[in-house]
Amino acid sequence: MNIRLNTEKIEREILCKTATLSSDSKGREKREEKCSIRTEFQRDRDRIIHSKAFRRLKHKTQVFIAPESDHYRTRLTHTLEVNQISRTLARALKLNEDLTEAIALGHDLGHTPFGHTGEQILDKLHTGGFKHNEQSLRIVDYLEFRRGKRGLNLTYEVRDGILKHTGENNPSTLEGQIVKIADRIAYINHDIDDSIRAEILSIKDLPKDCLNILGANHGERINTMIVDIINNSYGKTQINMSEKTLYYTNKLRNFMFENVYLNKNAKKQDDKALYVLEQLYSYYIKNFEEIPLELRECKKSKEDIVCYYIAGMTDKYAINLFNKIFVPTPWRRN
Repeated sequence: MNIRLNTEKIEREILCKTATLSSDSKGREKREEKCSIRTEFQRDRDRIIHSKAFRRLKHKTQVFIAPESDHYRTRLTHTLEVNQISRTLARALKLNEDLTEAIALGHDLGHTPFGHTGEQILDKLHTGGFKHNEQSLRIVDYLEFRRGKRGLNLTYEVRDGILKHTGENNPSTLEGQIVKIADRIAYINHDIDDSIRAEILSIKDLPKDCLNILGANHGERINTMIVDIINNSYGKTQINMSEKTLYYTNKLRNFMFENVYLNKNAKKQDDKALYVLEQLYSYYIKNFEEIPLELRECKKSKEDIVCYYIAGMTDKYAINLFNKIFVPTPWRRN
């Protein structure tokens, strides 16, 4: 019994004509025998979930560096929220949920320690620059190992969605476009929630016209955005919000940049994060042999490999490594 073939048949019967069928995937860089149970996109999803990079997301900053409360978002919980929103949209629009989920779960694998602050630091330190979406693709292409071989060998559609989830280029599939817009919905709203919890903002600070149009609380705003996207994208060849909802969503996003993302009070630990990553980068350029062998064996420059190594660290690992290398310990007689 071939369950995959039955699943592919169901996709052809129930998904809309603009959906990306797993049976029509452009395939993998290295050919593999297909699974008798899972579709190609289901296999990609599973490979991402079982990767080391995915597990590290639980100790990577979303907005607030090293928060003491257990309830602030991490890069992992952000990823799960993006996945939930993406799957809701994909199901309502009769698009491929499995492809959407694989892209959503993999989109932030390349994020640095200390959130976007870490990304900005590596972008300045590394002569080749640094972008987390490009790092996410590097991870699934060759930094991760699977069965003793480099790379997860994912399908073209998942790789395309991961790379283009941010920036000017639009993903080639509607499923990828869903993740791109779901990412923005998720971080705008959960970062408001965390900022209020951190007492950086109060609900009274938020633009009143945005609250009137989008909703007064977290759930209402997300629901408004999701319903609007469904109403404006069903049966179409692009995933879009209405002009009105997009205007107020962008206004709320700009408000967050001005009052949280670039707020010195909210980002008062940034200078410390900058110092930690600067020192680690300089140290490993000079002590390259201390980087794990499997990473040093990449056919990349020393500077690239140092950048990739630091980008893969969790917040805790980077801080502990900094303390081990640079902070003196009490002398003890052996």
